[in-house]
Amino acid sequence: MTETTLPSILELVPHSGAMSLLDRVIAVEGERLSAEVVVPADGLFSHDGGVGAWVGIEYMAQAVAAWAGWQSRQLGEAPRIGLLLGTRRYRCSLPRFAAGQTLQVDIERGYQADNGLGQFECRIHADGTELASATLTVFGPKDPSAFLNGETV
Repeated sequence: MTETTLPSILELVPHSGAMSLLDRVIAVEGERLSAEVVVPADGLFSHDGGVGAWVGIEYMAQAVAAWAGWQSRQLGEAPRIGLLLGTRRYRCSLPRFAAGQTLQVDIERGYQADNGLGQFECRIHADGTELASATLTVFGPKDPSAFLNGETV
């Protein structure tokens, strides 16, 4: 799907304000999504001319949330809250992402159980070079409010 027909990131990811880290979705097809972020000089996690490499995990998680939001949108539903359960093998080739640097965050769903547990392979690129990679495990309950209130779902 071309970027001109894609909704705003704010329509797909249930984050707002300073916690909305991605700038836009640039492609989505099947089990994959690509998003873009220009590393801010004065964002929530900005420090010493960039953001620490650990923020890449949140960029990846929000790209997964955008993919899930896209899937919900295709069903006529609103985006739901999801939870990042864990990260395996996060590797990053640099200690920080530089302010002003344009990053492409690519995610692909590898597994999804009926109970909402899923696993995604994620990568961050800049100028065609892979900078970071990880496997994220996420959980998207059918009824997030009930789950967060401790109710059986």
